[in-house]
Amino acid sequence: MPNAFPPVTLSHEEMTRYSRHLLMPEVGMGGQRKLKAARIVVVGAGGLGSPVAIYLAAAGVGTIGLVDFDDVDRTNLQRQILYSTADVGRPKLQAAALRLRALNPNVTIEAHETPLSSSNALSILGSYDLVIDGTDNFPARYLINDACVLTGRPFVHGSVFRFEGQVAVFATPDGPCYRCLYPEPPPPFLVPTCAEAGVLGVLPGIIGTIQAAEAIKLVLGAGDSLAGRILVLEALRMRFREVRLQKDPDCPACGRHPTIRELIDYDRFCGVAPRASVASGAVAGAEIAPEDLKGRLDRHDQVLVVDIREQPEREINRIPGAVAIGSDDLAGYVAKAGPTRDVVVYCRTGDRSGRIVDELREGGFGRVFNLKGGIAAWVARVDRSQPTY
Repeated sequence: MPNAFPPVTLSHEEMTRYSRHLLMPEVGMGGQRKLKAARIVVVGAGGLGSPVAIYLAAAGVGTIGLVDFDDVDRTNLQRQILYSTADVGRPKLQAAALRLRALNPNVTIEAHETPLSSSNALSILGSYDLVIDGTDNFPARYLINDACVLTGRPFVHGSVFRFEGQVAVFATPDGPCYRCLYPEPPPPFLVPTCAEAGVLGVLPGIIGTIQAAEAIKLVLGAGDSLAGRILVLEALRMRFREVRLQKDPDCPACGRHPTIRELIDYDRFCGVAPRASVASGAVAGAEIAPEDLKGRLDRHDQVLVVDIREQPEREINRIPGAVAIGSDDLAGYVAKAGPTRDVVVYCRTGDRSGRIVDELREGGFGRVFNLKGGIAAWVARVDRSQPTY
């Protein structure tokens, strides 16, 4: 954080608006001026970014940057409180800017409607005092971390998964960075996303609000930040625990002899970066379109349809006649199906099943096919009587 913010003044309206801040000795007039002069960017305007942006705007942070390129989807509304039903189909940043300006017309909203990448991360993030990570994927986190270390910007990290959330502050001058915790990204698609595993709707609100509190404290220079600590919430048991984290002297990003001196783009999952196609050579030649599968089923061809999703997903929708097989048991099932029967595997979007089909084909199972687009494409193009998720 900069040692001194540019001088700003508060109008009478702002003094009234922020009066509950002004009464606090930890904030007061001087702290509120710091907030007004601050520039904070939120990467990801989704479940975490929604409460973060709302509370930063309400607190009077003068300039709030938002980085996202997605449109509002109906599935977002369960947790992304920046948006309403009327916003479905609208660009997120357009809807978010309207909501935040309506909440506080004194703040400036800077929209960066673009995927964060190695070519723009330094220029975007480096133009702000503080970065907040509201993403849901590992590649974006490493990109944010490396850009913040290189530009000398601290960032407030948050993550959510089902009933568990985490908050930490990374890349402060004397504190650890994200790579001190995880030196290298995991292999692509190793960790399921919220779209695949689900998340309790209120959890991003809790974690995002804590992120906003940490950001405000950093601007004010008040209290003890979560630098060097990871706050973990287990919402099912409603317990917080704390994990201590030391700065790694051999960290490739922030250590004594850093080796990361420029940004690269990692394999992408979802969220702020476009999801990469999972179809490698094998899967690309082993996909079947929903319409073609429907035709084969109507003709009673020798084809077995396998649903590899978890039970809660199967309760939402399914392809009639499909059998539920766990991914670990699929190879044995395919082997028993015999060499003359085709097996079509599906998941929600075709990503998980595509990876499994790829592995099976590499293992010698040549009559295994991935349903292109998964059950989502089936419902959209074949059976619209079923719900989507």
